[in-house]
Parts: sequence; C-alpha cells; structure tokens
Amino acid sequence: MTQTPERLVLTALPGIPMVEPGDDLVTLILEGVERSGLSLAGDDILVVAQKVVSKAEDRYVELGQVEPSPRAVELARKVDKDPRLVEVILRESKEVVRYRKDVLIVEHRSGVVLANAGIDQSNIEHPEGAERVLLLPLDCDRSAEQIRASVLQRSGVEVGVVINDSLGRAWRVGTEGTALGVAGLPALLDLRGEADLFERELLVTEVGLGDELAAAASLLMGQAAAGVPVVLIRGMTLSGGSKPGRTLVRDKTMDLFR
Repeated sequence: MTQTPERLVLTALPGIPMVEPGDDLVTLILEGVERSGLSLAGDDILVVAQKVVSKAEDRYVELGQVEPSPRAVELARKVDKDPRLVEVILRESKEVVRYRKDVLIVEHRSGVVLANAGIDQSNIEHPEGAERVLLLPLDCDRSAEQIRASVLQRSGVEVGVVINDSLGRAWRVGTEGTALGVAGLPALLDLRGEADLFERELLVTEVGLGDELAAAASLLMGQAAAGVPVVLIRGMTLSGGSKPGRTLVRDKTMDLFR
C-alpha cells in the first residue's frame, strides 16, 4: 500500500520549450531533469500538463474546417458560443450534462465530466489566418503509460506518471489540478477495511491519490502564463499496484449530479 509521506519535494523542471506536434516529449522531460541537477530515482512521479501531451500528439482542430451541425447551431445559441466550437465539443462528448449561457458541461468520451470537453484555446499558437483549438489526448491513461515506459527504457528507472489538467468541481468554486491519466501508481487508494486511529473499520474511505498529486503539481505549474508543464514529485513510497486515471471517474449510476 502507498504510504503517507512525511516529506514531499516538488521540483518544476526548467527549460522545457514550447511543445510542437511530433516532439519527443520524453526527451524534453529527461533534459529538464538533467537541467534541474537531479537524477531520476525509483518512486519519483512525473506530473505532466495535459496541454503539452496534446500538442505533442497533434490534437489540434482548425475551426475553419468545421461544419457545425443543426444541433450544434441550436446549442450554440443557448450557450452563446461559436457553433464550430460547440460542434467539436459534441464530437468529443458522450452526453451533454448541463448548459446555460457561457457554460457547457459534458461527459467526455473518456467518462470525465467537465466543461467544453476539455477543449482549449488558451496558451496555443494560432497560425496566421487560422483559428484552432486543442483537444484532450485520445487516451490519457495510454499516453501516461507510454511516457512511463519510454522513461524506463531510456533511464532504467521506474517512475509514476500523472497527466493533469485544471478542472472545475461540483459544489466548489475555482479550478484545481485533476488527474486525467495515470500510470505506474494507484490513481485511487481504497482504504475500506483498514482501521482508523481508534481501531474503527473504515467503510467508505477512498483516496483520489492521482488528483492529490495533480493538484500539488499545479501549484508550481500555474494556471495562466507560467509555462511550467512538468513537475517532479519525490517522497512518495509507491506500492499496491497501478490503477489508471479512469478509476477516478465515478460511475454514472452513482453520480448524484445527473
């Protein structure tokens, strides 16, 4: 079982450039580790911003090439958004969960419920004469596993990988770092059956470890123009197997918000 650490050290990896489609993200990460004066060690965790993963995987869509459907046009009027953007959101979604003016909450095809299917227009370059948006990776868990496997192959060190993004939360104001993809560590810790300080059995306690790590790293990454896409976390003792990020998604039958 993963142990509660007495001390965590978070290091923002310096000098990672703007990522372009086709870039070798693992090379950029390992160069950042070297520039930081550190060497990777077992149980290190790399938290990687979703945006740079999407850029490396070329998850761009040019809005000028999108033909909105009648459904997208109708919904765009209700939420006051570009119909082309709404069309892309619908293509990336399983279900529209809630909407009102300026707000469109959907269930992404990965199961995550979030605004605008995670599609972003900030902190991306727009070619002259074109307007484009950036989608989430096709499979964040798979992307995390590919990064983990490549780091192991090149460095000989087994690390955990978390791909994070900033999401809003029901009942709470403000965004925070959230794990979309996880590899090499348990995204969800099930403490049911363990005892508390007074030997009382825990009946419902599950810990979203992936989200906690994602949120911690977000403090260094920033939310706007900080340009810090990778954070190394050291101090966790990782055991108890690996559970992917999708285990953090609440089953729809247990979702009280729908």
